[in-house]
This record gives sequence, C-alpha cells and structure tokens, in this order.
Amino acid sequence: MWGIIATWRMAVEGISEASELLENHGDAGAAIETAIRAVEDFEYYKSVGYGGLPNENMEVELDAAFMDGDTFDIGAVAAIKDFANPVSIAKRLSKEKVNCLLVGEGAEKFAHQEGFERKNMLTKRAKIHYKNRVKEVQNQTIKPYAGHDTVGMVCLDMNGKMTSATSTSGLFMKKKGRVGDSPIVGSGFYVDSHVGGASATGLGEDLMKGCISYEIVRLMKEGMHPQAACEKAVNDLEKTLIERRGSAGDLSLIAMNNKGEWGVATNIEGFSFAVATALQKPIVYLTKRVDGKCQHEEASQEWLDNYMKTRMAPLEEK
Repeated sequence: MWGIIATWRMAVEGISEASELLENHGDAGAAIETAIRAVEDFEYYKSVGYGGLPNENMEVELDAAFMDGDTFDIGAVAAIKDFANPVSIAKRLSKEKVNCLLVGEGAEKFAHQEGFERKNMLTKRAKIHYKNRVKEVQNQTIKPYAGHDTVGMVCLDMNGKMTSATSTSGLFMKKKGRVGDSPIVGSGFYVDSHVGGASATGLGEDLMKGCISYEIVRLMKEGMHPQAACEKAVNDLEKTLIERRGSAGDLSLIAMNNKGEWGVATNIEGFSFAVATALQKPIVYLTKRVDGKCQHEEASQEWLDNYMKTRMAPLEEK
C-alpha cells in the first residue's frame, strides 16, 4: 500500500508526479519532495514558492519543513529569501544532528554553502498584488489572510515509511520575520511511520496553540481513524479558542495513517485537498462541515477549470 495526501487543489499535479514514484517502489522522502517542489515552482500559486505573495516590505520570505517518520529526523527553514525550493533545503537539514531548524540569513548561508539554487522569488504578478493591496489599505481595513494557502502533505511508501512536509510564503503583507505554524514540528506537521502523519493550513498563530498535527497523530495512535482524529482535533481546538478568546482562525488539517487511510477536517468554507493511493487515482475533493462532521465531494471538472482560470487570469495594477 502507498498513498499521499495534500492540502488544496494546487497540489494535485505534484501528487500525480509523486504517485508514479510510489507505484514504482519509490521512497516517501523523494516522493513528497517531488510533489511539493511542483507547487513551489508554479508561479500562479500565490502562497507557495516562486510567485508567493510578499511581506509588508515587498520581500518574499519562505518557510518549509520536512520530517522522516522512520527516524523522526526533522529539517526546517523559516523567513528564507531568494532560494528556489525551500522544501529541499529543509529535507537536507533533516540529515543534521543539530542546527536542523535555521532562519533568515543563517538559512540562506547554509543553502548557499550546500549549492542550492539562488532565485529571485518575487514575480511581476506578485508585485502587482502587493501594489494593489497597498492602495486598498489606504482606503479600508486590510484583511491579511486573503490569498493564503500553505501546501502540506503526508506520504506513505510501499516499505511502510512515512513522511510529512510543508512549504509556504506565509501571510500576505506579514511583518518581516513573521513565522507561522508551517515550519514548527507538531503544529504545521508531524509524522510517525508506526502510526501516521498530519499537516495543517490556515492561521498559523491559532494552529500553533493546539500543537494540532501532533494531536491528530496522537489520536490515531490511540486507535482513531484519520477522519475522526482530524474532526476531533479541529472541533476541540476551535471550541477552546472560542471559549477562551471569543474567536478562532482558519483551521484545516489533513492526515493519513500507516494503512493508507486518510482524513480531512476544516472549520472554513471552500477547503480543497488532493489525495492518491494505490487504490485510487489522484483526486481533488471539496470539503464542507455539517454539524461538526466533514463531508468530502469530488470536485467537478467545471470547478477545476474555473480554479485554474481564476488563478491564471490577467492581472492589472489598480
């Protein structure tokens, strides 16, 4: 059995590539890196890698992480600039016994020394988004989370090895140096090959408050199906945040266990994800929550066409 699951529609091309590797007895580490790099390299996805939306200073700062579920090796980078594939840098860092989480200038120095590709990650399209947002701010209250989607994945190969990884450009117009949940183990990602893995997307400041990816793996270890574990973790954290603070940000989680069974839960409308296993081709699903339970429906071709049309539509400065 093999399988791979990812947040958002934008991951389906990547997991399709990864599926070919997994079908041919490929390694879960190589497969998940391949899948995430495909998202990082596509400039029309404005929340990951090349084309990602910048911070308040019009700089693209990227976060990424990788975890090996066999060894618990972890690597992560945060607020790194001008490197093409942060997930690959994170994966390389997972081989280090110490210094496996690097930020900013330190992460960039390591990446340069290791020969990773330097690249200006700020695209013309992202500059237009930035300039339009600056004009909007002058006239109304900014909504900083618009257009923000982290790509997070969990992967299982035929040898039973599991991995989890994330990549994001973070919140649009964020403060310089801001880091969310994506590169933080236990919050943005977690995996144990003996149990399963999980990954998160949404408002990192709230996702971190529940160490929610670890919590889902813990619940699966206790015997819960991934779907039940995701729903319990999301519902419990949302309830707690509302009770303590009066509100909860966006919380969306994916998970897969070591049997290739998967689950997804969210507290928002319009969440999508992509999954492929030895038993099913790569499919994009749309999720909605009804009375605390999440229902998954395969996305229509019309929805898929509109998704790409919207993201690749011509963009003009206002």
